[in-house]
Amino acid sequence: MKKFLVSLAVAALALPTFAQSAPARVAVIDVNKVLMSSTAGKTAYERLKKMQDDRVAQAKKLDDEIAALDKDINDKKLSLSEDKLNDMTKRLSDKKIAMQRFAQDADRDIGEARDRSLAELETKIKPVIDALGKEMGLAAIFNKFESGLVYASDAIDITDTVIARFNQTATSASAPAAAPAAKKQ
Repeated sequence: MKKFLVSLAVAALALPTFAQSAPARVAVIDVNKVLMSSTAGKTAYERLKKMQDDRVAQAKKLDDEIAALDKDINDKKLSLSEDKLNDMTKRLSDKKIAMQRFAQDADRDIGEARDRSLAELETKIKPVIDALGKEMGLAAIFNKFESGLVYASDAIDITDTVIARFNQTATSASAPAAAPAAKKQ
């Protein structure tokens, strides 16, 4: 029993020695801030916003057509023949169905575009985060608000460093591609 306690005590004293070989530091990043503050994130956001604005304008046009036809039906329903009224009512119903389909298609298209943009950004930013983690000797980097983390000191928040490095990487990656294009002119 005494040997067991001694060996347990030796193991407990040796544990900190083993633990020192692996990095024990952690950091957090605010992924939403990276997406909204980085150059590539802003570009993706603007592209998605333009797509959404275009869909909203198209929907408004369809909605105006529906409202005009509905007003026309209500204004003329006493003076129109039953056949003409039925025809206009059918056109109104068809336009409402087309509007619903357009709204569903627009939601799906925008959602798919958002998912593609996020996946593209993730593949570009992951190497930057990995490199910073290795350079800083970090054991783990958590997504600040989606990891279950309740509190994180600003001292371990590397979001601004990630944004700066990501912007620098994106700028240096696009510079060589732009140089040959400039020479062709």
